Amino acid sequence: MRKLVIAPSILSADFAKLGEEVRAIDQAGADFIHVDVMDGHFVPNISIGPGVVSAIRPHTRKPLDTHLMIAPADPYLAAFAKAGADMIMVHVEAGPHPHRSLQAIRAAGKRAGIALNPGTPESAVAYLLDLVDQILVMTVNPGFGGQDFIPEMVEKVARVKAMTSGRDIDIEVDGGCTPQTVGKVAAAGANVIVAGAAVFKDGPQAYATHIAALRQAAAAARGEMA
Repeated sequence: MRKLVIAPSILSADFAKLGEEVRAIDQAGADFIHVDVMDGHFVPNISIGPGVVSAIRPHTRKPLDTHLMIAPADPYLAAFAKAGADMIMVHVEAGPHPHRSLQAIRAAGKRAGIALNPGTPESAVAYLLDLVDQILVMTVNPGFGGQDFIPEMVEKVARVKAMTSGRDIDIEVDGGCTPQTVGKVAAAGANVIVAGAAVFKDGPQAYATHIAALRQAAAAARGEMA
């Protein structure tokens, strides 16, 4: 069984003190720091770029799990790699050549991931499995934090898990993840849990409590102790 990872999304952090927020979730027990990059084109929102990734890099030694919701992604891969991203994920829907994008990410020495929107079938990544370290199943439509979990994505996670059987691939979920929903996706095969509002909602004093609650719910569904 693959290691359970909790990856708080800084999209829900206080951007006025982002370095402090990153240090706080690191100390509160985050395994990865999830970085949502949006361009106002591929998704209807604009967030951050390589400069912000570079700025937060000194504030944590935890892996920066960088999710590019941008199109085209290829012109920016080198910049995110140089900025300090450890995992770079592109959307299979974001361009005609995801295979090339994944090759470029790996050539930069980074872990490569592919992301699937809710309306995209898992078959879209079937021919990419030899190039991916992680598959991200979006459990909301990408673009905004705080959305409700889409229940139909639980079955999709299970199908991705079956597709990746025997391979060294993490399965990540992002969107609407709370202690009430993570058990379902963890039982279906997800081992990397992204959560934004569920971690950041009550301020720094509650980050450790919220991360622990997510971990406990997911671990219980996997038959493990948190």
